[in-house]
Amino acid sequence: MSRDNYIFTSESVSEGHPDKVCDRISDAILDAFLAEEPNARVAAETFATTNRVVIGGEVGLQDQDRLRVYMDRIEDIARACIRDIGYEQDKFHWETCEITNLLHEQSAHIAQGVTGERGDEGAGDQGIMFGYATNETDALMPAPIQFSHAILRRLAEVRKSGVEPSLRPDAKSQLSLRYENGKPVEVTQIVLSTQHESEAQTSDDIRAIVEPYIREVLPAEWITARTEWWVNPTGTFVIGGPDGDAGLTGRKIIVDTYGGAAPHGGGAFSGKDPTKVDRSAAYAARYLAKNVVAAGMAERCTLQLSYAIGVARPLSIYVDTHGTGEVPPAKIEEAVAKVMDLTPRGIRDKLQLNKPIYQRTAAYGHFGREPDGDGGFSWEKTDLVDALKKAV
Repeated sequence: MSRDNYIFTSESVSEGHPDKVCDRISDAILDAFLAEEPNARVAAETFATTNRVVIGGEVGLQDQDRLRVYMDRIEDIARACIRDIGYEQDKFHWETCEITNLLHEQSAHIAQGVTGERGDEGAGDQGIMFGYATNETDALMPAPIQFSHAILRRLAEVRKSGVEPSLRPDAKSQLSLRYENGKPVEVTQIVLSTQHESEAQTSDDIRAIVEPYIREVLPAEWITARTEWWVNPTGTFVIGGPDGDAGLTGRKIIVDTYGGAAPHGGGAFSGKDPTKVDRSAAYAARYLAKNVVAAGMAERCTLQLSYAIGVARPLSIYVDTHGTGEVPPAKIEEAVAKVMDLTPRGIRDKLQLNKPIYQRTAAYGHFGREPDGDGGFSWEKTDLVDALKKAV
């Protein structure tokens, strides 16, 4: 039986964190290829350090002769990402950092596996993917990760708008929430480290800047006299981004998903086109788990899918409602298989994933976001509620 009274902690990192800079560039490259060819196969990886960005991986197009033309755009795409994030510091500047493009043609053997022996489309790799939902927030996300994201998103807004010009792009947040009867009731610890302009600024100076925005984001009743604040606890944080610490695509998979509140299959998302089930099936699993909770079948739902490379159908579907279910998990497993085609092609068609919608996912979480009119975050819709109820 799950615990009802406990403290749980999750962290987030800003778009200026070195790993998130890399995620952003990888997803921007993916979007660029999908905009030209919706069936493009992309696996882009980025590494960033002082004054240098290296991009590698593979790309597959139906017309490979066009690949060289698109390759010439990669450097401009990377610089545009760095500029939008806000890096103009001496040792990491969007205009002057050295960018090396090592992308190459996709392996024919990988392409063969995705196409499948019978012409049907198989999964791009083996693996397990998890989706999760809980009714403790309106977004049906765990509160610690949802509000950790919200704090950093708000600070990025005031930084970019010029309201808080002394803030810089690199930042991390962390919230510890106390739960009573399974619901969040109090913030016990707030941790916020943010890059700033001047070495003369103290931790107290930075807290004075960020505290109003943190209070604006968090429910007022959660911050009490017992809440402990840790703002820039190490002191000065002027050197940030890839100059302060190297970055790499796909290194913040728990930040990207549920903040540790649910299992993770281990596969990263950014830079991967939707034939890679690491990404698309994780989105599908979230979509189904969210609709299960939205349908009132459970207060919490974890859903696992598994795949084999070159095989279209999922090998297994597993549901755990953590003792909160109104419907037996086995019935939910049967229902989700009825209401959604969980082959790679079925997932892409249902969630409209062959679109350039991925750059926006690179920071502040892939889940718990509002669906966009152009198809972005389609996996956050709750349009399967009626079908699930009918299926059970």
